[in-house]
Amino acid sequence: AFFWLVSLLLSSLIWFIAVKASDPRDEPLQKGLLIFGVMFSVLLQEAFRFLYYKLLRKAIEGLVALSEDGCSPISIQQMAYVAGVGFGLMSGAFSMINLLADALGPGTVGIHGDSQLYFLTSAFMTMVLIFLHTFWGILFFHGCEHRRWWEIMAVVVMHLAVSG
Repeated sequence: AFFWLVSLLLSSLIWFIAVKASDPRDEPLQKGLLIFGVMFSVLLQEAFRFLYYKLLRKAIEGLVALSEDGCSPISIQQMAYVAGVGFGLMSGAFSMINLLADALGPGTVGIHGDSQLYFLTSAFMTMVLIFLHTFWGILFFHGCEHRRWWEIMAVVVMHLAVSG
């Protein structure tokens, strides 16, 4: 979760600087900056997922060195699952916080003829993203572990497609 938060902080900082340095009245430029921000954020999240894999790999080597039987007490698959859940839960928490912040505003969605299923649909999409992050974490770590770069690229492409 911490690695996801750091990637979000860095991508938010880059996007904030880009928006402040541009003309706010130029709508095509602002739309382009939003697309750039999403793509940059996804790529940064995946870079941090890779850094987290490298850190966990070093931790496993340390655990093996300290263990009596020469085996790690936790497998890379278990760590991949936990890392994916951490990324997903933090992503979901931010999604739900933004949704709840919108619900507190003066113009709450669903009051005047809007869809009554907005909050339910948003909660469902958040759940789907949590599961996807878990799946992506497992697939990404498996690709790194077995040097299958096409699995890593599949994760990045799927993440970009879903975010787009």
